[in-house]
Amino acid sequence: MSDSHSQHAKAYWKENIRIVLSLLTIWFLVSFGMAILFVNILDEFHFFGFKFGFWMAQQGSIFCFVILIFIYVYKMNQLDHKYSVDEDRDHFSPDDTYYKNKSPKE
Repeated sequence: MSDSHSQHAKAYWKENIRIVLSLLTIWFLVSFGMAILFVNILDEFHFFGFKFGFWMAQQGSIFCFVILIFIYVYKMNQLDHKYSVDEDRDHFSPDDTYYKNKSPKE
């Protein structure tokens, strides 16, 4: 493997890990911080008729997790495109080339 390819891969994975760690930090703050540690403080506010801390523990953290999944997909597609490793760049042979090489007996 060439040195430039290695540097390219290291830069890709460095950004990849940065994205994952930042999203995991947000997930931790929402799920553990807002739903467990700060629930008493957040219960002073109401959201859709429920105490906000209770709502975050029951519903809000799930909504935030799903939103984080979509953000992850979006950011990773951007990163893949930036480093030219996205699915659009895959070079597959057309389906008919496989069958053209088959003998007529098969």
